[in-house]
Amino acid sequence: MIASRKVDPSARSYTTKLLAGGPAAAGAKVTEEAEELVRAACGETEDRVVSEAADLLYHTLVLLACRDVPLARVEEELARRFGVSGLDEKAARTAGDTGGSR
Repeated sequence: MIASRKVDPSARSYTTKLLAGGPAAAGAKVTEEAEELVRAACGETEDRVVSEAADLLYHTLVLLACRDVPLARVEEELARRFGVSGLDEKAARTAGDTGGSR
């Protein structure tokens, strides 16, 4: 649906509105939804956690679409990391990070 809204926008679509705002608008929603998910996880019902997690995932997918990054790329990255200690992987990223994009 997100991809279809990108090629066939609808004036009545929230997804279309987010896509039109670009990475900054979609990113702001990702930030907002991440905070709401953490708040829900720390003291709200399981249903609220599920709802906020769904919101975060949706907005993350829109943000990826804004950058034309297919979900498959994220899946490939997760697969690459499988079996690698998260602490080792993070240390390698931090040591190799020069502040630019990858």
